[in-house]
Amino acid sequence: MPSRESYDIQKKDKPLVQKAKREANQEDVLAAALGMRMGPQKPSATFWQPIKILAYSQLTSLVRRATLKESDRTPRSEKVHNFKVHSFRGPQWCEHCARFMWGLMAQGVKCADCGLNVHKDCSALVPNDCKPDLRHIRKVYSCDLTTLVEAYNTARPMVVDMCIREIESRGLKSEGLYRISGFSDSVEDVKLGFDKDGEKTDISVNAYEDINIITSALKLYLRDLPVPIISYDAYPRFIEAAKLTEQEKKLEAFREALALLPPSHRETLKYLMAHLKRVTQNEKFNLMSAENLGIIFGPTLMRAPDQDAITALNDIRYQRQVVEVLIKNEEALF
Repeated sequence: MPSRESYDIQKKDKPLVQKAKREANQEDVLAAALGMRMGPQKPSATFWQPIKILAYSQLTSLVRRATLKESDRTPRSEKVHNFKVHSFRGPQWCEHCARFMWGLMAQGVKCADCGLNVHKDCSALVPNDCKPDLRHIRKVYSCDLTTLVEAYNTARPMVVDMCIREIESRGLKSEGLYRISGFSDSVEDVKLGFDKDGEKTDISVNAYEDINIITSALKLYLRDLPVPIISYDAYPRFIEAAKLTEQEKKLEAFREALALLPPSHRETLKYLMAHLKRVTQNEKFNLMSAENLGIIFGPTLMRAPDQDAITALNDIRYQRQVVEVLIKNEEALF
């Protein structure tokens, strides 16, 4: 039977033993990530210490991600990652396979929207589960619509919400609404304000008395989207729907086309069409009919995917008709 003294020594040394085991486990994990085989004679502390300081903090999330069950990897989002070739400073591990990224430059790729770091080969295997982080979003204008709404956790881009609220509060009866352009320098100021301050941007009457500045800023935002509100994938279906003459078949074709839009695009289009419907309800003041708005918003909301110039030119009249149908049948279609 051990003596009281030996029991106290064991109790006192227990934390030291546990710490040694933890450090040994850390070294095993690091070795596995580096693709090294550990023999009986492990490398010295002078080898491990710099690596621990620089890199071990990364491994908790990496190992957890690498050991997730397939059922736990179900993508929470259908947003694809925006990978770009990246040169990392210091040791870096792939967040998909948990293996070391070798090289001095361009060791892998980094998602510009969520910051995920992976091997170039692994990027094709990563699920479409990008969750954009505001730390990586550098601008509002020209930012992918889905990226922006997910980064801000909103249903629609704040530019659309804020501009429409401002327009409806003081501009629905303004003659030539959306047809008359605002002063370009002021429109650029609004754009820079949203890029810098986001939802804190002041677009009130105190900042911009001319409502045409706000309408122009909204149109500029919609034109600058890398993927238009009516996405390239859905574009042909909308054009074909606009060509139909029978009303019921036309509306059904429009519903099918709307179902092809990404959720954030469809929600934004729904909100915008409800707003434009209210604009037409004030036509006797603003002189803006659904036909007039279709001419303005057709090429703003949809752009032909890679097509020859003649086809794209012929599509212009159908783009106008698409917007016109969406405005006039807003309640039935959405």
